[in-house]
Formats: sequence, C-alpha cells, structure tokens
Amino acid sequence: MSEYILKAPLTINWALNNSCNFSCRHCYSRVDTGDELDGPTLKECLTRAARAGVMAVNFGGGEPLLRSDILEIARHAADAGFRVSMNSNGYLIDGAMAGRLKEAGFAKIGISIDSHVADVHDRFRGMPGSHVRALAALDHLKGAGIKTSISTVICTFNHTTIPDLVKMAREHGASQLNFHNFKCSGLGMANKDELDLSPAQWKDFYRDAMTWKQECTDLDISLDDPIIASLGMRDETAMVKGSVCGKLSLNIKSNGDITPCGFIPAVIGNIVRDDLKKVWHESQVLDQLRHKTPKGKCASCSDYAECLGGCSARALAMTGDFNNPDPHCWVP
Repeated sequence: MSEYILKAPLTINWALNNSCNFSCRHCYSRVDTGDELDGPTLKECLTRAARAGVMAVNFGGGEPLLRSDILEIARHAADAGFRVSMNSNGYLIDGAMAGRLKEAGFAKIGISIDSHVADVHDRFRGMPGSHVRALAALDHLKGAGIKTSISTVICTFNHTTIPDLVKMAREHGASQLNFHNFKCSGLGMANKDELDLSPAQWKDFYRDAMTWKQECTDLDISLDDPIIASLGMRDETAMVKGSVCGKLSLNIKSNGDITPCGFIPAVIGNIVRDDLKKVWHESQVLDQLRHKTPKGKCASCSDYAECLGGCSARALAMTGDFNNPDPHCWVP
C-alpha cells in the first residue's frame, strides 16, 4: 500500500513537563531537560497547531497533573477544537479532581498500571500505595463521565498475566487496555537486560494477546507493535503500515522540541519557532521514516510490507539505524 501523507498529524503527543512524583524503572523522560514552555506560550502553540489541522492532543510528561495550569491548558485545547486526552499515573486524581478534569474538556484519560498485583506495581513505579490510587482514579474518572483506558508496558514481570490484567480492566470500567511494547529509551535502556523480553517471549506474548483481543467483545485490547504482522495480524483498514510515528502523529517535548515520537530523540524542529506544517512536510527525518529501506533479514522477509521493520525507535536505540530489523523480531 502506498503511503498517503496527511496534511498535518492527526494527533500530537505533548509532554507538558518532565517532573514526576514517581520513579518508574522504564521511564524515557527522566533523561530529558526540565525546561517547560510557560502557559501563554503553550496556549499560543496549541492554537497554531489546531489551525494547522491537528485534530487531537494527548498530554503527558512526566506527570502532567503536576503542572498547576493543566486544567487551563486543557480547556484552551478543547475550545480550540482538539479532542483532548491525557496519560497519568493516577496518583493525584480523586473525585473532585475527576470532576474538574471533565469540566476542563478531557474526553479520555489513560492510567498507567503495570501489574494487577499492588506490590509489584508499587515497587516498579517507586511509589507505595500507587496501585490502590490508580484503580481509584479509574473509578473516579468513570463516575465523572470520562472514558478511561489502562496503559501497561509489557515487561518480564507481567507478560504472562494477560487474564489478570483483563479482569482488572473490566472490574474498573476501562474501555481500553493498551499493551505497549518495551522501548529501550531513557531508563528503559539502562534496565533493559532485566525488564525486556527475548524475541521468543515476545512471540508467545503476542500470540496470547491476539487471542484475547479477538475474544474480548467488551474491552478494546490495543497492541501498538508492528511486528505482530508476522503472526498474521493485519488491519486492512489501517491508514498506514508499520509504525504510526511521523505518519499519523508527532511528539512535542516539554521545551517545545518536535520529534517523530517520544522514543526517537531526533529533534526535527521546535513548536515555538517553526511552522508545524512545514516540519511535517519537509523534515528529512520524517521522510526517511515514511520511506524506510529494509536491511538485514527485513530485505527478504515476506511480512516487511506490513510491519516495515517493526518499531523504528527500538531499532534506532539498539542498532543506531532505524532501517535495521526490530531487535524484538522473532522471524529468523
């Protein structure tokens, strides 16, 4: 399928800050600068992004709720026409905050939960009591009328617990369960030998996850890893093949730097100084990501047209070239 370049990214994943009340062992943003755009500048940039044709913005960090002006920023984004969502660890969301988030215009909020076992989650996140508060956040958000999802980064301690994670999501009314592939960025790179799975383990995990995805009619199980194409999982309605980064979405760091995604450190512009549409259409890095050259085993793989080499961020982090095969790939 030939790739059609949209006039602007559909979604921007926007890190409002890098400060966080947790110390997660796979965090990608702890190595980033602490610089943050001030509120007026951020709102002006959001306005320009909306005019450029961006339809949705997903706020992250760090922990975005640590920004004192998060509600004001979200309201501005919603009024500008964005579908507004957020990723949070949930620790600061009680009933009152859930109501304020609803009033601020949030359509969906994802809560990060890495295990159905409280102690396992709390140790990994470096915050005692965080599991209880994350589950409570899901309940508060549902009560406020905000759609919720659970984001789980698959690691060595949770890859065999899909039934338990599905049960947890159902019990707390989440509409979606996102299984994220492990990225070797930031602390994820430092702790990859302990936390990342082997290619064979990834294959087994995705086989199980695909079965659950097909059988769950009440819960959307999302798998964001292109390499599942080699297991026969193809979405003929998908707008793009391979990774969506740089094709459907962009990432903006807390200081305004634009990157293809949060896990690819290549800075291709700055939202304060540069025209977003010009960056989108003229960036050489984005062009290379949209037109990858298969290398190694990818050059002869029958599934390459579907997965396009897998996760570009992981290949770049581990091999220095995003055209190389995804290190998670189990195909010989």
